[in-house]
Amino acid sequence: MKEIDILLVEDNEGDIVLTMEAMKQGKLKNNVIIARDGQMALDMLLKNAPYQDQITPDLILLDINLPKMDGIEVLKQIKENKLLKRIPVIMLTTSAEEGDILKSYNNYANCYITKPINLSSFMEVVSTIEEFWVSLVQLPSKR
Repeated sequence: MKEIDILLVEDNEGDIVLTMEAMKQGKLKNNVIIARDGQMALDMLLKNAPYQDQITPDLILLDINLPKMDGIEVLKQIKENKLLKRIPVIMLTTSAEEGDILKSYNNYANCYITKPINLSSFMEVVSTIEEFWVSLVQLPSKR
């Protein structure tokens, strides 16, 4: 099974821990990079200082409600950048607001998933995301 690099853009420590645990339980070996706010995510993706040596991810899990810059703005900037726009972006957020869903798809999110409140359901969602994007989907080369 291939290994991919995943950028998790999430400010909630509990959700970070749960996401990492779900991936660990899934037994898929992936490199997960964590950005705790929208600006940090963009700096990592654009390789701004101090992230000049940051790995370009194969997949981005992006929350909407983030400090410094919200997830919709991060998504817009990713999809407007010719080097970043081909990276699949999964909106993984607590918001089930129709406006957030529309804004996400209007800005070319690859999918939108509302985080379940139930712990076991959350773990299952993360595991399913990982299995789908690692096992089934052909991702573009980073070259």
